[in-house]
Amino acid sequence: MTISVRQGEIASFIGPNGAGKTTLFNMICRLYPPSSGEILYEGKNLLRYRPHHLPTLGIGRTFQNLALFRHGTVIENLLVGMHSHLKSGVLDGAFYLGPTAAEECRAREEVERIVEFLEIEEIRNQPVSMLPYGLQKRVEMGRALATRPRLLLLDEMVSGMNQEETEDIARFVLDLRDELGLTVIMIEHDMNVVMDISDSVHVLNFGTPIASGPPEEVAANPAVIDAYLGQGAS
Repeated sequence: MTISVRQGEIASFIGPNGAGKTTLFNMICRLYPPSSGEILYEGKNLLRYRPHHLPTLGIGRTFQNLALFRHGTVIENLLVGMHSHLKSGVLDGAFYLGPTAAEECRAREEVERIVEFLEIEEIRNQPVSMLPYGLQKRVEMGRALATRPRLLLLDEMVSGMNQEETEDIARFVLDLRDELGLTVIMIEHDMNVVMDISDSVHVLNFGTPIASGPPEEVAANPAVIDAYLGQGAS
């Protein structure tokens, strides 16, 4: 079975624990090899690339378990996300030559735009370890945005958040599509978020796709109700 995600849409993957959702992300990001088939992105077969090539192809990702430098500041963590796009070498950095200084200036300007987009100006210079969980998740999204993605993979962004934090993240995800023009693929257990903001929903059960379509159509699918929704998962 083929699963397709259209450019510029928010697509959610749901399913019970162990359904293969994060495994799917890990295959897209070339951390796991698929047993068969292809993974196509903008006409390119991702199986020909290594994980470190993904940012230069335009694919960014957040992680279910935060992948941040906890003792670094918000700004420093966002700058790390830009590393794959910086051209200066070790020698240039050591002597801080003119092109290196100009490149860092441009990187900091770009990071400031991300800070403004995510409304985290007041915490920009704070260590990540000092921030509440909801803001750390926002910084995680910012680090992924700093890789300059056209496709953004979000792995359970609202897990562990309260209602206000969840609504904030949902609003940012919509803005990623509407304002930045990104394609977003989400893995999410919060069915309210999935049904409210997704353009399409794809359901996995033990690694097998069992339904794809608009949210209201998938929610009414008997196979989905039996495999996932009917089990009261959240």
